[in-house]
Amino acid sequence: MVTELTTFDAERKMLLDAGYGAPAINYYLEKKYMGCFEDADQVFKKIGSCGDIMKVYLKVDNNTINDARYEITGCAGAIAAAMAAVDLVKGKTVDEALKINDGDVFKVLKNIPEKKHHCIQLAVKTMHEGILEYKNLH
Repeated sequence: MVTELTTFDAERKMLLDAGYGAPAINYYLEKKYMGCFEDADQVFKKIGSCGDIMKVYLKVDNNTINDARYEITGCAGAIAAAMAAVDLVKGKTVDEALKINDGDVFKVLKNIPEKKHHCIQLAVKTMHEGILEYKNLH
């Protein structure tokens, strides 16, 4: 008897086999911070060396990041890293959020393939540069 995997299960298995940790896979599959805000307080776009494009949208109130979203054209590593970055900055002041680094995101993801570590850098740089631009304008 042949057991068929659902598309969701098949995708999860492929990512596990490729070296992604369970948290990274969940961030990628759930994409809970994908999208945009029409009334964002700050929008910033960055293109990575690999060609992935990230645009971050920030909602800031009293110098605190209340929420963030990303629009991404990129791979599973880019999406997972960006989603993890949002979890790390939500509720933090802009200065606290600027202290979030690549290692912090990697710890949340547990593991992604070494060839995808640049995705973490892109997510963090996009967030940081968006926050810095916000600080300079306000």
